[in-house]
Amino acid sequence: MKKKEFNIKLNGLTLEELREMLNNTQVDLNKMRMSHRTAEIENPVEIRTVRRNVARILTEIKKRELQDNTN
Repeated sequence: MKKKEFNIKLNGLTLEELREMLNNTQVDLNKMRMSHRTAEIENPVEIRTVRRNVARILTEIKKRELQDNTN
């Protein structure tokens, strides 16, 4: 999924759904890291993509929390 499409998807989710998505994505990232350490994975660049997606989700959560605090 491209960066812009991913950000649009994040905008449509609730805060609870974002937290659930963050948890699932972090679990996937940890699994990918472990499998990469034990054996080569097909596409090691995917680790970078998933790590960046985690950062995007965290950014969106923080943005919404700050919006809620200012309102």
